[in-house]
Amino acid sequence: MVKHIVIWRLKDRDDPKARLAAAQQCKQALESMAGKIPGLLRVEVGINFLDDANAADMALYTEFTDRAALDGYQTHPVHEAVKPVIRDRASERRVVDWVAS
Repeated sequence: MVKHIVIWRLKDRDDPKARLAAAQQCKQALESMAGKIPGLLRVEVGINFLDDANAADMALYTEFTDRAALDGYQTHPVHEAVKPVIRDRASERRVVDWVAS
């Protein structure tokens, strides 16, 4: 199994209401991928509630059957359709991938 985590900081850092609205739009788009991409076993999206200058605004946790499934996900049309939603709202992105033991 492969685990894939992405965290983002969103553009509207100075407007908590706008940032929350953007995070909710991203969450809905990301969660819409569930059950539509081969090998994608789990999709979980969290919106940060902590008001801290060092905190990210949202996180994506996903599990894949294997690395080939993760590779396929990267260019799958369902994922490609979600990317602009996130890209339009995010200012920073970090990712971690690993094979679960």
